[in-house]
Amino acid sequence: MRKGPVILTTALLTGIFAAGMIWHQSKAEPPKEAPPPQTTPVVAGTVDAHPVPIYLRGVGTVIAFNNVVLRSQITGPLIKVSFRQGETVHKGDVLAEIDPRPYKAQLDQAIANRDRDQAQLDNAQANLGRYVPLEAKGFATGQLVDTQKAQVAQLQAAVKSDEAVIENAQVNLSYTRLTAAIDGVTGIRQIDEGNIIHPTDANGLVDLTQIQPISLIFTLPQTMFPEIQQEMDKGPVKVLAYSQDDKIRLDEGELLLIDNQIIQTTGTIRLRATFPNARRLLWPGELVNARLLLRTEPEGLTVPAGAVQQGPTGSYVYVILPDQSVQVRPVGVAQISEGQALINSGLKAGETVVVDGQYKLQPGTRVNILQGKAAQEADMQSAVQQAIP
Repeated sequence: MRKGPVILTTALLTGIFAAGMIWHQSKAEPPKEAPPPQTTPVVAGTVDAHPVPIYLRGVGTVIAFNNVVLRSQITGPLIKVSFRQGETVHKGDVLAEIDPRPYKAQLDQAIANRDRDQAQLDNAQANLGRYVPLEAKGFATGQLVDTQKAQVAQLQAAVKSDEAVIENAQVNLSYTRLTAAIDGVTGIRQIDEGNIIHPTDANGLVDLTQIQPISLIFTLPQTMFPEIQQEMDKGPVKVLAYSQDDKIRLDEGELLLIDNQIIQTTGTIRLRATFPNARRLLWPGELVNARLLLRTEPEGLTVPAGAVQQGPTGSYVYVILPDQSVQVRPVGVAQISEGQALINSGLKAGETVVVDGQYKLQPGTRVNILQGKAAQEADMQSAVQQAIP
């Protein structure tokens, strides 16, 4: 049989077929690589260690350092008002005048009475000076001398009474000029020029308040009393005043005193602080937020406040590990102030935490940390989403 040519032909056909398959596969698309693991873009921050002030926070009311209602001590027509409402005045400034003529007349009459009695006294003393020698020579009786001595004593008493009347008239005359008792700001005028003013007027002429310096009354939990007392024993305790939205720092002052009683119904203590109020941002009756500086932590750990999340078991943060995956880490937060959270447990200095983008994360999720402009845009977008109700 002719097996040789058949085998050769079969081998040749097999080789051609194999070569065709190899050429076809070389023209086909290359095999796809496995897709890289998906990452979530986030904004990150670092755990910093630096001195951190520890504040106790309370709400308080601004009150005038001193408050005086300008009242009249006498009755009379108000002939002149020398101040503008809301004006700053100084101690001793004349603010208003009452018609002085009736009181000037009383003073003149008292002086005249004094002068009359003084003249009679001088005459009586002169007569007594003549009667005493005559008595010694027997030309005047003792009764006459005694009567003259009594008249001199009576006139001396009358002169003293006249001096008292003069002094009283001078005081009343001085009351016709209403002066500022303190440095301060005038309020709304209660009596207009031309009206009769009385000592019994309920609101007086005007309310005068001292606002430089100014005071703040605020409350804190009574549990903080021992620590505050200890800090006061060491020296002055700083108090900061902020607007109600905590955005504007109004002034920096000093704790003046702790009230002598604890308010049992609320379990709080009242404190009074004073502020120089140079910019006049504190005004009597204003509600403000008070921050009492209790102490400063020399190596406090802080993260941006946005990094702290709240869960069923408390506060936590997402920590970014070296392999760019995230880990949920429970933390203890001592305080949040000015956009920074003070961490007292759960983190170490230098660790990286997620500040924005947590809503997309799960434990183990890999992240892509945004930088520069991309991070700013992400922060802006997050702020807008939070503002939408």
